[in-house]
Amino acid sequence: MRLTRRTSHVKWIVADPEHLGGKPRVAGTRISIAFLLESLAAGMTIPEIVHAYPTLTEEAVR
Repeated sequence: MRLTRRTSHVKWIVADPEHLGGKPRVAGTRISIAFLLESLAAGMTIPEIVHAYPTLTEEAVR
């Protein structure tokens, strides 16, 4: 049996009409999930994103 490490995304993703018009974002930041996905699709690595946006952690981006 192979065990895999899972991260609960529920604790990292929040949506509130008071922030970013209610778009899903990373908890504790104003960084939208859409922006993270676009950055990853454009070829940025997780360490590059975390370096560019120090309020993020690698765990939050994963």
